[in-house]
Amino acid sequence: MKRLLLGDEAIALGAIHAGLSGVYAYPGTPSTEITEFIQADPLARQRGIHSRWCSNEKTAMEAALGMSYAGKRALVCMKHVGMNVCADAFVNSAITGVHGGLVVLAADDPSMHSSQNEQDSRFYAKFAMVPAMEPSSQQEAYDMMAAAFELSETLREPVVMRVVTRLAHSRAAVEITEPMDEKPLDVCTERWVLLPGIARKRYASLIEKQPLMEQAAAQSPYNRRETCAAGSKLGIVACGIAYNYVKEAIGEGGNILKVSQYPLPADEIRRLADENDAILVAEDGQPVVEEQIRGILGAGYPLKGRLTGDLPRTGELTPDNVAQALGVSTAPAFPSAQHVAARPPQLCQGCGHRDVYTALNQVLSAYPDYRIFGDIGCYTLGALPPFKALASCVDMGASITMAKGAADAGLFPSVAVIGDSTFTHSGMTGLLDAVNDKSNITVVISDNLTTGMTGGQDSAGTHKLEAICLGLGVEPEHVRTVVPLPKNMPEITRILKEEIDYPGVSVIIPRRECIQTAARHAREARKQKEENK
Repeated sequence: MKRLLLGDEAIALGAIHAGLSGVYAYPGTPSTEITEFIQADPLARQRGIHSRWCSNEKTAMEAALGMSYAGKRALVCMKHVGMNVCADAFVNSAITGVHGGLVVLAADDPSMHSSQNEQDSRFYAKFAMVPAMEPSSQQEAYDMMAAAFELSETLREPVVMRVVTRLAHSRAAVEITEPMDEKPLDVCTERWVLLPGIARKRYASLIEKQPLMEQAAAQSPYNRRETCAAGSKLGIVACGIAYNYVKEAIGEGGNILKVSQYPLPADEIRRLADENDAILVAEDGQPVVEEQIRGILGAGYPLKGRLTGDLPRTGELTPDNVAQALGVSTAPAFPSAQHVAARPPQLCQGCGHRDVYTALNQVLSAYPDYRIFGDIGCYTLGALPPFKALASCVDMGASITMAKGAADAGLFPSVAVIGDSTFTHSGMTGLLDAVNDKSNITVVISDNLTTGMTGGQDSAGTHKLEAICLGLGVEPEHVRTVVPLPKNMPEITRILKEEIDYPGVSVIIPRRECIQTAARHAREARKQKEENK
C-alpha cells in the first residue's frame, strides 16, 4: 500500500510501524508535524503511544532516555537549535548507552526559513560519537526508522536522524509495510550512574564501538556507489537530499557515492578518489563531510564543495546550484516575478501581542534609555514596523536573563518580553536568578494560551504562570494580570508604569487567547453542537 506523505509524516509513520512506544518533543519548525502526526494516528491512539508535548528539548531527551531504560523504543524530535538545549543529556546518553532503541530526530533549517542560525546537527552526532542517518527521500525516511531503532539496539547507543526543511515539508508516495509490535517492558539491569570512575569505563566502551559503527555504515544499504558515466573523472559524494539534486542534474550518469549513514565509509571514499581526478561534495547544510573527506584524503587532493566556492557557502542547496557546480547548464523553469511588492511578516490583526507592544511603546517613551529584550515566538515580530519595540532576540529564554544582565550594568528601564510557552521552556530559571539578585527588571509574559508560532500546540504553562512566578519568589503584589484589549489600555499602561517604577522584579501577564486557536476552537464547538443536534 502507498500513502502520500510529508517527510515528517513518513518519519512519524515509520516510527509507529517500527514499534514506537513514546515520542517526546517540543514544537519547532520543521520538526513539529512528526509529533502531531503521531498524536492523530489511529494506531498510535489504539496502542496508547505517549505523545504529549514536553516543556523543552532537554526534558524530552531525558524522558526518552528513561523510556529506553525500560526497554521500549522512544523517539525524541526537535529542530536543530533544540539540539543545543538537549546537548547535556544527549551527549551523556552516548556514555550511558541505551537499552530500548532511541532515535534522536533533528530537523535542520538551511537558509534559516524560521530559525536563528544554519547549524548542522551532523556535528552533534560526530561530537557524541554516535551513528547518524540522513534520508534522501520520503521513502528512506519511512524505512530508516526501523533500521535506526535496530541499529540503536544492536550498538546500545542512540542514533541521530537528520533531515532538512526541504525533505521534511515536501510530499511523496511512500510504500507502507506491516507495523511491528511494541517492545515489551524490559527494565535495564545496569545502573546508568555517571560518576567519574564509571563514566571513564563507559567512555572507553563507546570508543571500542567506533569500528562497529564504521562497519555498519560501510555495509548500509543507504550508502552505495553508482558508477555510470564512462570517461567522467569527477567523483561525487552526495549526502541526503543533495543526492536528488545530483541525479536531477546528470540523470543516470556520474560516479556517485551516495551517503545517508554516518560515520563516513572511508574506504569507499578512498576508492572514489583513486578512480577520479577530483571529488565534488554535495551536502545540504554546513561542510561537515567536505571537512572530513579532506582529512581522509589529505589537503593535496582536489576536493570541491562549499569550502571552495563551487557550491554556495550559505543557504540551501538547489537543483540549479548543484547543476552549475557539475557544469550542467539549466534554464529557469518559470520567469522571475516582476513588480511584486515585498510583504514582511507581521502579527495577526487582532492579536493580543499588538496591544502589549502598543502599551509598552506608549509607557516607555517617557524613559530616555529604556530597552526591551525579546524572545523566540510569534511576538518576535514586534521588532518590525509598526512597533519596532525589541532590542534583542537571541535564543529561547534569553529575554529575561539579558534584561537582568543589562539591569546589573545599570540600564533602566530594563524590560523583558517573553511568551507563555517560551517562559516554561527556558525562562523560569532566568526569573529565579533575577529574584535571587533582586534585579530591577520588568518581565512581560505575553500569554496567548498556546504555542502560537508553531501552529497552536499545547503550552506547558497554561493557567499556571502566576503560580510559577509566585513559586519562584516574585512578590505577590508584583505579579499582575491584564487583558490586552484596546478598551483596557488605560489600565494596562497604568500597571506597566507602576511596575517599571518598582525597584525590583515584577511580572505582568497580559492574557488573551491567540486569535487563530480561538477561531479553531469556535469552529470545533460549532461542529460539536451540530453533531449533538
